[in-house]
Amino acid sequence: MGLLLALPAAAGVAGVCYGIALCRSGTKLPPDLALALEVGATRTTAVGSAVDRLGMRYAPLVLRMMGEKRVARVRTRIDRAGNPGGLTVDRYAARRAVYGALGFGGALVMLLKGQLVLAVLLVVFGLFWIEVGIWAAVRERRDAIERTLPDFLDVLAVVVSAGLGFRQALDRVAERYEGPWSDELRITLRQMDMGVSRRQAFDDLRKRNDSEQVARFVTALQQGEELGTPIVDTLIGIATDMRRTDAQQARRRAARAVPKATMVITTFMVPGTMILLIAGFFLGSGMDFGAVTGGR
Repeated sequence: MGLLLALPAAAGVAGVCYGIALCRSGTKLPPDLALALEVGATRTTAVGSAVDRLGMRYAPLVLRMMGEKRVARVRTRIDRAGNPGGLTVDRYAARRAVYGALGFGGALVMLLKGQLVLAVLLVVFGLFWIEVGIWAAVRERRDAIERTLPDFLDVLAVVVSAGLGFRQALDRVAERYEGPWSDELRITLRQMDMGVSRRQAFDDLRKRNDSEQVARFVTALQQGEELGTPIVDTLIGIATDMRRTDAQQARRRAARAVPKATMVITTFMVPGTMILLIAGFFLGSGMDFGAVTGGR
Protein backbone atom coordinates (compact mmCIF):
# COMPACT_ATOMS: atom_id res chain seq x y z
CA MET A 1 0.00 0.00 0.00
CA GLY A 2 2.85 2.36 0.82
CA LEU A 3 4.36 1.68 -2.59
CA LEU A 4 1.08 2.52 -4.31
CA LEU A 5 0.91 5.86 -2.52
CA ALA A 6 4.55 6.66 -3.23
CA LEU A 7 4.21 6.15 -6.99
CA PRO A 8 1.65 9.00 -7.59
CA ALA A 9 3.63 11.30 -5.29
CA ALA A 10 6.83 10.61 -7.22
CA ALA A 11 5.02 11.16 -10.51
CA GLY A 12 3.72 14.51 -9.26
CA VAL A 13 7.17 15.67 -8.18
CA ALA A 14 8.59 14.59 -11.54
CA GLY A 15 5.84 16.49 -13.35
CA VAL A 16 6.55 19.68 -11.40
CA CYS A 17 10.27 19.39 -12.12
CA TYR A 18 9.55 18.80 -15.79
CA GLY A 19 7.30 21.85 -15.92
CA ILE A 20 9.97 24.03 -14.32
CA ALA A 21 12.52 22.74 -16.80
CA LEU A 22 10.20 23.59 -19.68
CA CYS A 23 9.67 27.10 -18.34
CA ARG A 24 13.42 27.65 -18.22
CA SER A 25 14.15 26.14 -21.61
CA GLY A 26 14.62 28.30 -24.67
CA THR A 27 11.99 26.64 -26.85
CA LYS A 28 10.16 29.20 -28.96
CA LEU A 29 6.56 29.85 -27.97
CA PRO A 30 3.67 30.34 -30.41
CA PRO A 31 3.51 34.07 -31.31
CA ASP A 32 -0.06 34.58 -30.02
CA LEU A 33 0.73 32.90 -26.70
CA ALA A 34 3.95 34.88 -26.24
CA LEU A 35 2.04 38.09 -26.92
CA ALA A 36 -0.66 37.08 -24.45
CA LEU A 37 1.92 36.50 -21.74
CA GLU A 38 3.55 39.87 -22.37
CA VAL A 39 0.34 41.90 -22.58
CA GLY A 40 -1.29 40.35 -19.54
CA ALA A 41 1.80 40.11 -17.34
CA THR A 42 1.00 43.36 -15.53
CA ARG A 43 -2.69 42.55 -15.07
CA THR A 44 -2.61 39.01 -13.76
CA THR A 45 -1.66 37.87 -10.29
CA ALA A 46 1.59 36.15 -9.37
CA VAL A 47 -0.22 32.83 -9.03
CA GLY A 48 -1.95 33.30 -12.38
CA SER A 49 1.33 34.14 -14.08
CA ALA A 50 2.99 31.04 -12.60
CA VAL A 51 0.10 28.84 -13.75
CA ASP A 52 0.28 30.36 -17.24
CA ARG A 53 3.98 29.63 -17.55
CA LEU A 54 3.54 26.06 -16.37
CA GLY A 55 0.79 25.38 -18.87
CA MET A 56 1.91 27.49 -21.82
CA ARG A 57 3.55 24.52 -23.56
CA TYR A 58 0.32 22.59 -23.62
CA ALA A 59 -1.99 25.46 -24.63
CA PRO A 60 -1.87 24.69 -28.40
CA LEU A 61 -2.72 21.05 -27.67
CA VAL A 62 -5.68 22.05 -25.49
CA LEU A 63 -6.95 24.44 -28.18
CA ARG A 64 -6.76 21.70 -30.82
CA MET A 65 -8.67 19.33 -28.55
CA MET A 66 -11.35 21.96 -27.94
CA GLY A 67 -12.05 22.57 -31.62
CA GLU A 68 -12.76 25.82 -33.44
CA LYS A 69 -16.41 26.18 -32.39
CA ARG A 70 -15.71 25.76 -28.70
CA VAL A 71 -12.73 28.10 -28.90
CA ALA A 72 -14.99 30.71 -30.48
CA ARG A 73 -17.52 30.32 -27.64
CA VAL A 74 -14.76 30.63 -25.05
CA ARG A 75 -13.43 33.76 -26.77
CA THR A 76 -16.90 35.31 -26.64
CA ARG A 77 -17.25 34.56 -22.92
CA ILE A 78 -13.81 36.00 -22.19
CA ASP A 79 -14.69 39.17 -24.11
CA ARG A 80 -17.92 39.50 -22.15
CA ALA A 81 -15.94 39.07 -18.94
CA GLY A 82 -13.62 41.91 -19.97
CA ASN A 83 -10.48 39.76 -20.09
CA PRO A 84 -10.22 39.56 -16.27
CA GLY A 85 -6.62 39.49 -15.08
CA GLY A 86 -5.34 39.70 -18.66
CA LEU A 87 -7.10 36.44 -19.58
CA THR A 88 -6.96 35.45 -23.23
CA VAL A 89 -7.91 32.29 -25.07
CA ASP A 90 -4.30 31.11 -24.90
CA ARG A 91 -4.09 31.77 -21.16
CA TYR A 92 -7.41 29.98 -20.76
CA ALA A 93 -6.00 26.91 -22.50
CA ALA A 94 -2.81 27.02 -20.42
CA ARG A 95 -4.78 27.20 -17.18
CA ARG A 96 -7.11 24.41 -18.26
CA ALA A 97 -4.04 22.21 -18.77
CA VAL A 98 -2.57 23.00 -15.34
CA TYR A 99 -5.84 22.84 -13.38
CA GLY A 100 -6.84 19.66 -15.17
CA ALA A 101 -3.51 18.00 -14.33
CA LEU A 102 -3.74 19.09 -10.70
CA GLY A 103 -7.36 18.04 -10.39
CA PHE A 104 -7.07 14.61 -11.95
CA GLY A 105 -3.68 13.92 -10.37
CA GLY A 106 -4.99 14.82 -6.93
CA ALA A 107 -8.13 12.78 -7.55
CA LEU A 108 -6.01 9.71 -8.32
CA VAL A 109 -4.13 10.14 -5.04
CA MET A 110 -7.40 10.54 -3.11
CA LEU A 111 -8.84 7.42 -4.74
CA LEU A 112 -5.80 5.43 -3.65
CA LYS A 113 -6.43 6.69 -0.12
CA GLY A 114 -10.10 5.76 -0.32
CA GLN A 115 -11.31 9.40 -0.22
CA LEU A 116 -14.01 9.26 -2.92
CA VAL A 117 -15.67 12.59 -2.06
CA LEU A 118 -12.38 14.49 -2.17
CA ALA A 119 -11.53 12.80 -5.46
CA VAL A 120 -14.80 13.96 -7.01
CA LEU A 121 -14.25 17.50 -5.70
CA LEU A 122 -10.77 17.59 -7.21
CA VAL A 123 -12.10 16.44 -10.59
CA VAL A 124 -14.75 19.17 -10.47
CA PHE A 125 -12.03 21.69 -9.59
CA GLY A 126 -9.92 20.64 -12.56
CA LEU A 127 -12.82 20.85 -14.99
CA PHE A 128 -14.72 23.94 -13.86
CA TRP A 129 -12.54 26.22 -11.71
CA ILE A 130 -11.59 28.57 -14.53
CA GLU A 131 -15.18 28.49 -15.84
CA VAL A 132 -16.47 29.67 -12.46
CA GLY A 133 -14.04 32.59 -12.55
CA ILE A 134 -15.19 33.64 -16.02
CA TRP A 135 -18.86 33.34 -15.08
CA ALA A 136 -18.37 35.50 -11.97
CA ALA A 137 -16.45 38.11 -13.97
CA VAL A 138 -19.19 38.25 -16.63
CA ARG A 139 -21.87 38.78 -14.02
CA GLU A 140 -19.91 41.40 -12.08
CA ARG A 141 -19.07 43.29 -15.26
CA ARG A 142 -22.66 43.22 -16.52
CA ASP A 143 -23.96 44.57 -13.21
CA ALA A 144 -21.36 47.37 -13.20
CA ILE A 145 -22.29 48.40 -16.76
CA GLU A 146 -26.01 48.38 -16.05
CA ARG A 147 -25.51 50.56 -12.96
CA THR A 148 -23.47 53.08 -14.94
CA LEU A 149 -25.46 53.25 -18.17
CA PRO A 150 -28.52 55.39 -17.16
CA ASP A 151 -26.42 58.16 -15.57
CA PHE A 152 -24.02 58.04 -18.50
CA LEU A 153 -26.87 58.57 -20.96
CA ASP A 154 -28.17 61.55 -18.99
CA VAL A 155 -24.74 63.21 -19.03
CA LEU A 156 -24.30 62.38 -22.72
CA ALA A 157 -27.67 63.95 -23.53
CA VAL A 158 -26.67 67.16 -21.72
CA VAL A 159 -23.34 67.34 -23.58
CA VAL A 160 -24.99 66.72 -26.96
CA SER A 161 -27.66 69.36 -26.25
CA ALA A 162 -24.83 71.82 -25.48
CA GLY A 163 -23.83 71.68 -29.15
CA LEU A 164 -21.19 68.95 -29.48
CA GLY A 165 -21.57 66.26 -32.11
CA PHE A 166 -22.44 62.75 -30.96
CA ARG A 167 -18.94 61.39 -31.68
CA GLN A 168 -17.17 64.19 -29.83
CA ALA A 169 -19.66 64.08 -26.95
CA LEU A 170 -19.20 60.33 -26.59
CA ASP A 171 -15.45 60.75 -26.38
CA ARG A 172 -15.69 63.63 -23.88
CA VAL A 173 -18.07 61.83 -21.52
CA ALA A 174 -16.19 58.52 -21.73
CA GLU A 175 -13.08 60.27 -20.39
CA ARG A 176 -14.97 61.18 -17.20
CA TYR A 177 -15.96 57.60 -16.40
CA GLU A 178 -13.96 54.63 -15.20
CA GLY A 179 -14.77 50.95 -15.25
CA PRO A 180 -15.98 48.40 -17.79
CA TRP A 181 -18.45 50.70 -19.55
CA SER A 182 -15.75 53.31 -20.16
CA ASP A 183 -13.47 50.57 -21.51
CA GLU A 184 -16.16 49.41 -23.90
CA LEU A 185 -16.74 52.94 -25.17
CA ARG A 186 -13.03 53.47 -25.78
CA ILE A 187 -12.91 50.27 -27.83
CA THR A 188 -15.92 51.44 -29.85
CA LEU A 189 -14.38 54.89 -30.43
CA ARG A 190 -11.08 53.37 -31.56
CA GLN A 191 -12.94 51.18 -34.03
CA MET A 192 -14.66 54.25 -35.44
CA ASP A 193 -11.30 56.04 -35.68
CA MET A 194 -9.97 53.10 -37.70
CA GLY A 195 -12.74 53.48 -40.26
CA VAL A 196 -15.40 51.11 -38.92
CA SER A 197 -18.90 52.49 -39.43
CA ARG A 198 -20.78 53.69 -36.37
CA ARG A 199 -23.46 51.05 -36.85
CA GLN A 200 -20.92 48.22 -37.05
CA ALA A 201 -18.97 49.55 -34.06
CA PHE A 202 -22.09 49.60 -31.90
CA ASP A 203 -23.12 46.16 -33.18
CA ASP A 204 -19.75 44.88 -31.94
CA LEU A 205 -20.38 46.65 -28.64
CA ARG A 206 -23.63 44.74 -28.26
CA LYS A 207 -21.97 41.42 -29.08
CA ARG A 208 -19.20 41.97 -26.53
CA ASN A 209 -21.64 42.49 -23.66
CA ASP A 210 -24.10 40.05 -22.15
CA SER A 211 -26.42 42.84 -21.04
CA GLU A 212 -30.03 43.46 -22.00
CA GLN A 213 -29.68 47.17 -21.30
CA VAL A 214 -26.69 47.53 -23.62
CA ALA A 215 -28.64 45.72 -26.34
CA ARG A 216 -31.59 48.06 -25.83
CA PHE A 217 -29.31 51.09 -25.92
CA VAL A 218 -27.72 50.06 -29.22
CA THR A 219 -31.07 49.10 -30.78
CA ALA A 220 -32.77 52.34 -29.75
CA LEU A 221 -29.78 54.39 -30.94
CA GLN A 222 -29.78 52.74 -34.35
CA GLN A 223 -33.54 53.02 -34.71
CA GLY A 224 -33.42 56.69 -33.79
CA GLU A 225 -30.72 57.25 -36.39
CA GLU A 226 -32.78 55.51 -39.07
CA LEU A 227 -35.98 57.41 -38.23
CA GLY A 228 -34.26 60.77 -37.85
CA THR A 229 -35.21 61.19 -34.19
CA PRO A 230 -33.18 63.88 -32.35
CA ILE A 231 -30.34 62.15 -30.53
CA VAL A 232 -31.01 64.01 -27.27
CA ASP A 233 -34.60 62.77 -27.12
CA THR A 234 -33.42 59.25 -27.89
CA LEU A 235 -30.82 59.28 -25.11
CA ILE A 236 -33.24 60.66 -22.52
CA GLY A 237 -35.88 58.13 -23.52
CA ILE A 238 -33.43 55.24 -23.23
CA ALA A 239 -32.27 56.37 -19.77
CA THR A 240 -35.86 56.75 -18.57
CA ASP A 241 -36.82 53.29 -19.82
CA MET A 242 -33.77 51.75 -18.15
CA ARG A 243 -34.60 53.30 -14.79
CA ARG A 244 -38.19 52.12 -15.10
CA THR A 245 -36.99 48.61 -15.91
CA ASP A 246 -34.57 48.67 -12.95
CA ALA A 247 -37.40 49.69 -10.62
CA GLN A 248 -39.61 46.88 -11.91
CA GLN A 249 -36.83 44.34 -11.48
CA ALA A 250 -36.19 45.58 -7.94
CA ARG A 251 -39.87 45.11 -7.10
CA ARG A 252 -39.82 41.61 -8.57
CA ARG A 253 -36.70 40.71 -6.56
CA ALA A 254 -38.37 42.03 -3.41
CA ALA A 255 -41.51 40.02 -4.17
CA ARG A 256 -39.44 36.85 -4.60
CA ALA A 257 -37.56 37.53 -1.38
CA VAL A 258 -40.73 37.63 0.78
CA PRO A 259 -41.65 33.92 0.38
CA LYS A 260 -38.02 32.92 0.98
CA ALA A 261 -37.87 34.96 4.18
CA THR A 262 -41.21 33.52 5.29
CA MET A 263 -39.97 29.98 4.69
CA VAL A 264 -36.80 30.61 6.73
CA ILE A 265 -38.81 32.12 9.59
CA THR A 266 -41.35 29.30 9.57
CA THR A 267 -38.76 26.54 9.30
CA PHE A 268 -36.13 27.73 11.76
CA MET A 269 -37.05 30.77 13.81
CA VAL A 270 -40.59 29.83 14.92
CA PRO A 271 -39.68 26.29 16.09
CA GLY A 272 -36.56 27.60 17.81
CA THR A 273 -38.55 30.30 19.60
CA MET A 274 -41.20 27.78 20.69
CA ILE A 275 -38.52 25.46 22.08
CA LEU A 276 -36.96 28.32 24.06
CA LEU A 277 -40.36 29.40 25.45
CA ILE A 278 -41.39 25.88 26.45
CA ALA A 279 -37.98 25.13 27.99
CA GLY A 280 -38.09 28.40 29.92
CA PHE A 281 -41.61 27.66 31.16
CA PHE A 282 -40.68 24.25 32.54
CA LEU A 283 -37.39 25.42 34.02
CA GLY A 284 -39.05 28.40 35.70
CA SER A 285 -42.00 26.42 37.07
CA GLY A 286 -39.86 24.49 39.55
CA MET A 287 -41.36 21.20 38.40
CA ASP A 288 -39.70 18.07 39.79
CA PHE A 289 -38.82 16.21 36.58
CA GLY A 290 -37.52 13.27 38.63
CA ALA A 291 -41.01 12.69 40.03
CA VAL A 292 -42.51 12.85 36.56
CA THR A 293 -40.06 10.40 35.04
CA GLY A 294 -40.02 8.09 38.06
CA GLY A 295 -36.39 8.83 38.88
CA ARG A 296 -34.86 10.25 42.06
